[in-house]
Amino acid sequence: MILTRLAARPRKPDKKMFDLATNPDSAVRTQMVGILLAAGHGRRYADAAAGQDKLVAALPDGTPVVVAAAASLQAAAARVVAVTRADNERVARLLAEAGCEVVTTGPDADGMGDSLAIAARHALRTCAPGIASCLVALGDMPWIRPETCLRIARQALDHPVVVPAWNGLRGHPVAFHRSIWPSLAALTGDVGARGVLARHGATELAVDDPGIRADVDTPADLAGARHDGPGASR
Repeated sequence: MILTRLAARPRKPDKKMFDLATNPDSAVRTQMVGILLAAGHGRRYADAAAGQDKLVAALPDGTPVVVAAAASLQAAAARVVAVTRADNERVARLLAEAGCEVVTTGPDADGMGDSLAIAARHALRTCAPGIASCLVALGDMPWIRPETCLRIARQALDHPVVVPAWNGLRGHPVAFHRSIWPSLAALTGDVGARGVLARHGATELAVDDPGIRADVDTPADLAGARHDGPGASR
């Protein structure tokens, strides 16, 4: 596997609001399509929270987890395709209201690979020729900084696959050049894109952002983030 590493930039202070209208990287956004995978069942969270859906759980500011995840992705992609389960109308409605284009999985879909394949096939059918790459994020990862998504998107203009890394550990979102989308469209099951990464190699982008590793798996993850910050225990 080919591996290139890019150095981290010094950390800048977090912004209270990421203003897309004044974003200087708007040209980058028009060359990206975001893919948000939000079709999981979240069984561990549901088991610990009386059947509640982690994707609609509220962050301290009241924003649902999945909406926060979409907002970070929208900083780097003018168009975001969100994949949801057909029976999860609440998540689909929240994402549509947040400005995402929602597609649903079929009854036979089973895992992240199937969800990513559905999104890739949709992108291949509908994306204009000027869209160079897709940026794949997960709906249960609400703490990724918008600036991190933008940095990955910029690097994706020069590298076929870009993976962020925090403290040497890889995370999300991951960018894939359009030439690789057919490989994503052929995925099945719950393996995800690991095989695609192994075949095509990856440029590893060092970032000072623990959010690329922090997901919501149980209610304790939300409680821990309130007290110690995202990814404090990872």
